[in-house]
Amino acid sequence: MRRVATIGVYDWSLDRFLLALRETNVGLVVDLRQRRGVRGREYIWANAQRLEAALAAAAIGYSHHKELAPTTELRHVQYREDAHAGVGKRSRAALAPEYRERYLREILDRANLDLLVAELPAGAASALLCVEQEPAACHRSLVAERLADQYDIEIVHLLP
Repeated sequence: MRRVATIGVYDWSLDRFLLALRETNVGLVVDLRQRRGVRGREYIWANAQRLEAALAAAAIGYSHHKELAPTTELRHVQYREDAHAGVGKRSRAALAPEYRERYLREILDRANLDLLVAELPAGAASALLCVEQEPAACHRSLVAERLADQYDIEIVHLLP
């Protein structure tokens, strides 16, 4: 059975991030971000070019699947709910129901996940990457659920 991990950026250092990937036998990181940058000096390592270089040095593959990223409009649906609930992106614990429903309908239902699954290495795990620490607060958990349901893939969530 194939295995896919999910991992965010928040609260990881590069060294701990890479260690978690190695310990999970990750051979490919699948970046699900629309914009492949993260604000904050402590997360400069997660900006696309630096992350790709660090993964290459660790002999871990990298793939960007922008088609699985939420649109800017959809992200603003979540931001409005976060503001209403008085939580920030880094402290969010769950996705807004409207965001979840729309992401499934507008993004995931239209995506050809066969292409993603064909890319997953057979002899190693893969990791779905975005920024949020909590998997339930990120669209990567929705992608992971769909992979588990449709492709019989085991899902694990890596947390700092």
